[in-house]
Amino acid sequence: MLTRPALRLRSQPHPADTEREVEITAQRRPVSLNVGIASIATAVPAYKVSQQEVTERAMRLFPHLAQRGSLYSNTGIDTRYACMPPDWYHQRRSWQERSAAFNKHAIDLLAQVASKATARAGLQIKDIDAIVLNTITGVAVPSLDALLMNRLDFRSDVERLPIFGFGCGGGVAGLARAAQLARARPGTNVLFLSVDLCSLCLRTEDDSVTMFVATALFGDGAAAVVLRDAGGPGSNGHAARASIKATGEHFWRETEHIMGWDIKDDGLGVVLSPDLTVLLRARLETALSAFLQRQHLTLADFDGFLFHPGGRKVLQCLEDVLPLKRSDLAHSWAVLKDYGNMSSATALFVLERALASGARGRHLLGAFGPGFSAYFAILNL
Repeated sequence: MLTRPALRLRSQPHPADTEREVEITAQRRPVSLNVGIASIATAVPAYKVSQQEVTERAMRLFPHLAQRGSLYSNTGIDTRYACMPPDWYHQRRSWQERSAAFNKHAIDLLAQVASKATARAGLQIKDIDAIVLNTITGVAVPSLDALLMNRLDFRSDVERLPIFGFGCGGGVAGLARAAQLARARPGTNVLFLSVDLCSLCLRTEDDSVTMFVATALFGDGAAAVVLRDAGGPGSNGHAARASIKATGEHFWRETEHIMGWDIKDDGLGVVLSPDLTVLLRARLETALSAFLQRQHLTLADFDGFLFHPGGRKVLQCLEDVLPLKRSDLAHSWAVLKDYGNMSSATALFVLERALASGARGRHLLGAFGPGFSAYFAILNL
């Protein structure tokens, strides 16, 4: 175990996080989970772009912000992936064009990860009993899970749960809901899917600093996880790669300005406030402390930490606040370097990397999203 002191509150609770509320939250009866992660798979689209190329293109799109170009070299990102050819992003695109691209490429990526994850779990597509599908970067009706059922050979009685609105937190929030579904129905195979195509949200008509910053950070990717209640019947003899022991979340009131979308004529307009790290520095300890108290744990009880890499400043903030060493977040930094911020799927890329590296023991998986909210999961790898 890490030789780290118990989590201490180094700042007073925000007025919205009153002492009484924190006390009640910490004393809530913990919900016990024992859900196995049978497999995990990730995928990215075809177009790989270097941060240097993105920088050069951004300078052409936003010449009035050229003096801020150093921002791109300080992100901790080397490469990212996009679902459309780079020149496609230099023109104004309508909702119709964006939606067509979103539906096509989201389904392509989802089909890849769903097929890989089920095969790695020793299952066939027909063995999946429920699908939980998360996204934030496009709208599809019928939902993406319904479209995917026309691509892959799922049974017609599969239960589907599409979820929308969790943003970067969706990988952990959706995983938690899929795990709860698996726990409620022992013996079922639950497929959790998350896909975000952040590149499609680049709007050339938006010359704001916020769009400039978003262009420096975001990429495209998808992930899939097969879950099964560990107390249920076996899964074709395949041992679980890991298990989910507990999940939790925290919502901070009156923080909707921190992160989200504005609906614009030509697409989704990014909301991304520099107050994000200010809020985390002031109030994350309180929320995380309450969650860990419910599980009778402290940070010293964890062997590793797998946080969504929202960006360099977010990871540095976590290192300062918790506090953690750079090596404690090595998998998060590595995914940020190779893929950028892919919104919801990114935390699952971090988890996959940790599993591939042979990481073992109790790990804390975490992410943050619009609301503004934090999402946590305790995993045994």
